[in-house]
Amino acid sequence: MTIEPVTELGAGGVLRLPRARGVPLSAPPTSYTAAVVRYLTGAGIAKSSARIYRISLTTWGWMLTGEPAPTGPARRGAKPPVFLVAAIDDPALPEVLAELAAARADEMDADTVNRELSITRKAIGWWQRQGWIEGDPTIGIERRPAPPDRTKALAENQIAALWRLDVSLREKTFWKMLYESAARADEVLCLNVEDLYPQDKRGKITAKGGATEWIHWQSGTAQLLPRLIAGRTRGPLFLTGRKAPAGTATLDVCEETSRARLSYRRGEEIFEESTRLLANPLARPEDVEDLAGWTLHRLRHSALTHDAENGTSTPMLLARSRHASVRSLERYARPGVDAVARHVAERDPAARRRG
Repeated sequence: MTIEPVTELGAGGVLRLPRARGVPLSAPPTSYTAAVVRYLTGAGIAKSSARIYRISLTTWGWMLTGEPAPTGPARRGAKPPVFLVAAIDDPALPEVLAELAAARADEMDADTVNRELSITRKAIGWWQRQGWIEGDPTIGIERRPAPPDRTKALAENQIAALWRLDVSLREKTFWKMLYESAARADEVLCLNVEDLYPQDKRGKITAKGGATEWIHWQSGTAQLLPRLIAGRTRGPLFLTGRKAPAGTATLDVCEETSRARLSYRRGEEIFEESTRLLANPLARPEDVEDLAGWTLHRLRHSALTHDAENGTSTPMLLARSRHASVRSLERYARPGVDAVARHVAERDPAARRRG
């Protein structure tokens, strides 16, 4: 660490304290994009979380240059801006960033906005510790309150309707595995064929924090997996329908088919588009483009809620969810719409008289 010499007096003739300037621990990256890569590889981010982190940090890349991030169809294929990570120290950036963040919060749900802000702050803190930047332009940007959504758990008839959709084998298998295992979507998408133990209906995943853990599925997934794998012995379990573009990481390419691993973003898009009419049963099919469907996380939420409704013990719910705290289960232990409907019907005096 180097110390700048004192060169001037402060108010009242008091000497100003010397200013410490950190010496970078390593050579600064050549661009913000490179800084993101260095962070993802150097900060110990779990493989299952890296995709979400990269998407969030790419989104904020536009905002850190003073430009709104593209949304909707414009986001796909949009090239992120190229700039030096040192530009984050621009003294004018905090005010501009606060306005952009507020505008984005008006367009996106609170959970997404808060997750992106949290990820960006973690990355900025890591870059500060490397000595690449000094300030944090997100200071002053507050997390948005996220009102609790009491309808996240899908009803049993909604789950049944989901299985009846005419979708590809890949989607059927992916969605079944998510619901039956109650696993996170990013964990399942990181599965490789060699991670599967079909005879035991289980698979080995890399969870949050980098821990290696098991997920378990049921007969629905077990019946679909052999058709999906189609004799492959290695490589990503869930693949795109086309060959991987040049530059795709080797670990995300199937050696036998040359196809790439299905991304979280694309998997989410397909699920959201496929479930728009299920999520809006009174809407007209011609209005489907203006509707919002379900998110992949609702399959995990629904599975754990249905377990709780059926009397699954707290220790087993902890094991299924792979949460470390009982408090984390509160969001799933709330009975869903079907359970409440049964409770009310069973206590209906008229129904008891008819019986």
